[in-house]
Amino acid sequence: MRVTRLLPAAVAVLALAGCGAGGGTKAVPPTATGSLESLAAEVKCKPNMQTDADTIRQAICTNSDGKFVLATFATDRGQREWINDAKDYGGYYLVGRKWVAVGDDGVVEALRGTLGGDVEIGTNHAAHSGHRG
Repeated sequence: MRVTRLLPAAVAVLALAGCGAGGGTKAVPPTATGSLESLAAEVKCKPNMQTDADTIRQAICTNSDGKFVLATFATDRGQREWINDAKDYGGYYLVGRKWVAVGDDGVVEALRGTLGGDVEIGTNHAAHSGHRG
């Protein structure tokens, strides 16, 4: 499965998101399940579909917490492969069973307060930004 072609929307949101403000610690609810539309409804966003395929459904969402990518997957393996490839671009990932939300840390923490899930952090490339030619 070629997952690299499915990443541009996630990369675009990360580029637009910038650094988040971080948040306080809240109680985390049980991890949500369901379709992309039902997850989007829980966090009060109308999904702008980017990919609607058998293996992945991916949309850009915006709500009062900010902009993020929401994706659902047909299989756990497909989800893990997508996350592993996407994490090379940095960012923050809220991971549930067969779904992921990608955004800055503040958005991901706010979404976690509604959707539950686990936060994973992408590769930090800040050390590479100091190179001068």
